Amino acid sequence: MDQKVQLKHPQGKNPISMSKNKYDLLKPVVLKYLRAQAKATFTEISAGIAQDFKRNKTKFKGSLPWYLEWVKLDLEARKIIKRVPNTTPQEYMIVR
Repeated sequence: MDQKVQLKHPQGKNPISMSKNKYDLLKPVVLKYLRAQAKATFTEISAGIAQDFKRNKTKFKGSLPWYLEWVKLDLEARKIIKRVPNTTPQEYMIVR
């Protein structure tokens, strides 16, 4: 049976539970990408991770952008990443 992780939402909205395997796969690659780029939009993060998965032949079942959005929200709620103020489109960076 697949273990689940209860995610958090930065605005306190109803979060979801996600497969622990998917969360454990996505969280480190989001953080690795943001460390390498300093800051990035969600579109850039998503495209970078999709390229990384393709290059490394990492299989991912499901909608990568949908799962990435929830991992991003969870990391925001846990104050691991933050929104960069006054950026359009919205950019994200690791909390220092």
